[in-house]
Amino acid sequence: MSTLGTFILLVSFVVSAYAVAASVAGARRRSRRLVESGIGAFYFLTALMTVASAVIVHAFVTDNYAIKYVQRYSDSAQPLAYKIASYWGGLDGSIMFWVFLLGIFGTLAVYMNRERNRELIPYVVATIAFTEMFFIFLMIVHNNPFSTFVTPPPAEGQGLNPLLQNFYMAIHPPSLYIGFVAMTIPYAFGLAALITGHLDDSWLRAVRRWTMIGWLALTFGLTLGMLWAYEELGWGGYWGWDPVENAGLLPWFTATAFLHSVMVQERRGMLRVWNVTLVITTFFLTIFGTFMTRSGVVQSVHAFGEDRELATLFTIFMVLILTFSFGMVIYRLPLLRSRHELDSWASREAAFLANNWILLFSAFFVLFATMFPTLSEAVMGERLTVGPPFFNKWMLPIGLMLLLLTGIGPLLAWRKSTASNLIHQFLWPTLAAVATGVALFALGVRVWSSGICFALCAFVFVTVVQEFVRGAQVRRSATGTDVITAMIGLVGRSKRRYGGYIVHVGIVLMFLGFAGEGFKREEQALLKPGQQATVGHFTVRHDALRVTSDTQKQMVTGHVSVFEDGSAIGTMAPAKWFFNKREQEPTTEVAIRRSPTEDLYIVLAGYDVSSQSATYAVTVNPLVNWIWFGFGVMAVGSILALMPESAFAFAASRIPAGAATTTSLLLMILLLPGSLRAQESSQVPQVSSQVPVVEKSELRKQLEGEIICMCGCRAPMNDCPMGPSCHGLQEQSPKLDQFLAAGMDRDGVRAAFVKEYGGQVLAIPMDTGFNRLAWFFPYLLGATGAAAVGLVAFRWSRRDREGSTSNPSTTTATDPTLQARLDNELRDLD
Repeated sequence: MSTLGTFILLVSFVVSAYAVAASVAGARRRSRRLVESGIGAFYFLTALMTVASAVIVHAFVTDNYAIKYVQRYSDSAQPLAYKIASYWGGLDGSIMFWVFLLGIFGTLAVYMNRERNRELIPYVVATIAFTEMFFIFLMIVHNNPFSTFVTPPPAEGQGLNPLLQNFYMAIHPPSLYIGFVAMTIPYAFGLAALITGHLDDSWLRAVRRWTMIGWLALTFGLTLGMLWAYEELGWGGYWGWDPVENAGLLPWFTATAFLHSVMVQERRGMLRVWNVTLVITTFFLTIFGTFMTRSGVVQSVHAFGEDRELATLFTIFMVLILTFSFGMVIYRLPLLRSRHELDSWASREAAFLANNWILLFSAFFVLFATMFPTLSEAVMGERLTVGPPFFNKWMLPIGLMLLLLTGIGPLLAWRKSTASNLIHQFLWPTLAAVATGVALFALGVRVWSSGICFALCAFVFVTVVQEFVRGAQVRRSATGTDVITAMIGLVGRSKRRYGGYIVHVGIVLMFLGFAGEGFKREEQALLKPGQQATVGHFTVRHDALRVTSDTQKQMVTGHVSVFEDGSAIGTMAPAKWFFNKREQEPTTEVAIRRSPTEDLYIVLAGYDVSSQSATYAVTVNPLVNWIWFGFGVMAVGSILALMPESAFAFAASRIPAGAATTTSLLLMILLLPGSLRAQESSQVPQVSSQVPVVEKSELRKQLEGEIICMCGCRAPMNDCPMGPSCHGLQEQSPKLDQFLAAGMDRDGVRAAFVKEYGGQVLAIPMDTGFNRLAWFFPYLLGATGAAAVGLVAFRWSRRDREGSTSNPSTTTATDPTLQARLDNELRDLD
């Protein structure tokens, strides 16, 4: 099997090279036969990679440990699903899985556009095949997943990393890979348009759906990663700004910017250079993210390890991408000039411009902060740490600004919004935001970021509701249908617009979950059987500690009774699992009681089997489940925007009133939300004794969030996934107590830890020497970007005024009725 797999890789490399050569030669010579030959080779390449994938999956399923890759990432005790997931669980297999997915997506894209975009297809094939050729080359010369042992193979495999033996991780990597690979399609069409000079909007129509599919897959993958971190790592959070997490977030920012700015080009003929740049940047960031996690340039518990040779090959490929792509942009600048200019700052174009600038700033800031430890090591010889507190300091206000723009954009008209239009559009959303803010203040909410977030969520939500209600009322009067049918017909008429609004509702729900972070409560307690501890309005009682095992692992489980406001509500069972052959890598099995308002989150942080005592980390996470529900709403909106027109044909015309009523009833039944499944209550005997939770000073809590645990997790002390049993915390916590007992202030404690462990111990670099670059760069990036956007907008506006002044007849001859009609039509567009 290994010989067959290696042979397929060699043949695939030759076939991909032929697909590139034949496609380019056919396009240059205008030879249809050569072009068809290149397309056929491209299809054959996909078939070859499908066979290669089947071979490696067969090797995993049949426990073929003669193949090194199979022996490293699988064992006979693994369930079948995790054996298959091992295919993409390591470096070698993940590269092959990337090529396989790219072949599938590329084949579909080429087949669907082979007639509509005949001039672009040869270069699309060449671009995708060249990308595949690079990854196949990596496998042949460096990371062959079919390589075998020279000596007799081991009788058993090492097994997949226990942290990856999780339902979410079985589908999280494929989701991210699908998102990464899907972004190659817009790049291929964009580059083909640059090469051929066919830079009208037809190439945008060819890639818009692929960008949306890639964006949805990236969002799904990132959300699954958050859910996995929340349920598996046991630190009570869901996003730690780990370099591997950031690698998936970077192209998400730029893809989101493209999905907004592409509407400006379609409707107004503007931002043409900008859109091509975003497509190139998004593809580049997918390659750069792959490079970060596989080359060792960043340190992460999720990375594949250090590999300098692989880093060199990726660097050459990325330089080639940037040089050729932006060289073509510069060459085609005369063909990329905008057809229209910015008419007013109070317009939807201006809002999208601001939105794009903030998203691009976010991408470059996260990229810089992620790579800053590597940069500091290269310049100063010491690898510093840039942890969550530094990211949160900048990204929290940026996130709030993006949330605000989510509500402002739909309220503004294309070209120009008049004063009366602004008052009409902004009245109810603004009142909702103010009322929410006042109500929160009256209720005693003092967390500024969460309070502002709640108010902005109300603003955006009312904005979307207002758009749906006003549109449905107009359509109802025109068609005579009921409100529900009119609203569905409205959505069917403008799927992208109203699907986008539903996506905005999902974003609002996710931000509600993020805002709940400001009210999180977490404490720890060492309990003996029968003892209890109270956190918030929850009381947990330790009942027993049991040790069990199966064929794959040993399990240490704590059994806890839970009370809410004095009433028994059930039992929970947090655990530690120790997998065979990986006993030094225990997994944390969190016990979670979910509800729409909050989660009770219990972790077995430590235990003593002989005394039956256990240390529990108890966290109350308000509103966290709205994050996952919000993604579901976002997915519904995205799928709605991708649906064909025929899906809404039943609501596209006038129908009888009786039929409309029946339709409404059916839809109400179908759209009823499912009830949340609650944990069953149980009667629990009276508890015995109350144990106080461990109280910490505010200074200690602040320092725990700023000092990195040195166990290698790269997380702050208060977020270490290993919990109190971590050797890093066991060493650092007493020192922190000692420094605080000596009367040291925050700066003194930070300096003491830096003296002992070096600069990498701080999550936020100290503002001295070279470290000041980390603090100065965001200001420089933001100021430069704002100045550039302002300059471009000023030139647009000035050019438009000069044009109007030089040719007054163009304004005086304009029919006011026609102008008003044009404004209304533009306002109704996506």
